[in-house]
Amino acid sequence: MEEKKSMQASVEDKGQRLDVFLSLRLTGFTRSAIKGLIEEGRACVNGAVAKAGYKLKTADAIEVLVPETKEPAFAPESVPLDILFEDDDVIVVNKPADMPTHPGAGRTSGTLVNALLHHTRELSTLGGNDRPGIVHRLDKDTTGVLVVAKNDRSHLFLSAQFKAHTTGRRYIALVWGAVNDNEGTIDIAIGRDEVHRKKISPRTKKSRSALTHYKVLKRFNQLSLVELKPRTGRTHQLRVHLASINHPVVGDQVYGRKKVPSTLPGPAGDCLKKIKRQLLHAATLAFVHPTTGVVMEFEAPLPPDMNEAVKVMERCG
Repeated sequence: MEEKKSMQASVEDKGQRLDVFLSLRLTGFTRSAIKGLIEEGRACVNGAVAKAGYKLKTADAIEVLVPETKEPAFAPESVPLDILFEDDDVIVVNKPADMPTHPGAGRTSGTLVNALLHHTRELSTLGGNDRPGIVHRLDKDTTGVLVVAKNDRSHLFLSAQFKAHTTGRRYIALVWGAVNDNEGTIDIAIGRDEVHRKKISPRTKKSRSALTHYKVLKRFNQLSLVELKPRTGRTHQLRVHLASINHPVVGDQVYGRKKVPSTLPGPAGDCLKKIKRQLLHAATLAFVHPTTGVVMEFEAPLPPDMNEAVKVMERCG
């Protein structure tokens, strides 16, 4: 079954892209899903099939043929959540390792979304049926602070901050090698690798600018503990940037080393051999609250495996 939805562009909508306009008005559909509808010729402006990049004019009449929204193929699950803060607008969680932010790639359970659906039904709809409440994401094995929107107004407000890169994000990573400079900036454009399509890389035909500031917190034998502040928000940005300067994240199964060097002292080597995920942690997140307008900052301590690795390295020198 299909449903025709009709709407009209207002003065405030003038100049806005059609796909952006529709993403703000069609609940239950992701931005990519809306783009798909437009590409299929399901969106018309003033009676003519329009493109996603069409810039709206005041009083434009928009019609969209919308397919029936399917129920998500996943269910609420009683998965423990480490909630740092919650009110009527947002939930701030400390995401553990081995937890995808949302369902995808054949995985429909054990995700943050499954846990959130069990915790509350008050989640924004702008992310679509498979991503309720999700404003931004962390990789499955990256731990730390993540904010979730409980309503569409908060979702739009938070999304605008992430898009403008005005949120305060600070990560901690344990990386291979002694980083020479105490601090610096990695300015390397990245995109989908032109050979290995599942990877992100500087070797790409469609690059996007990416900027990461780093600061060395501690240096160990053959490793460094670094603070990272991304100035852009590209997929796998921090992991790819660190690998591109020959300091991949410890435990990174995609962009890092496959084996622990035999030259690493016994206790340190034994500890790191047990690590099966990237030791990357979203330590702090700051954003402007969508209702109060107050800047709020949240911090999550290092997860146990990463904390233990750092302590062992400190003992080994």
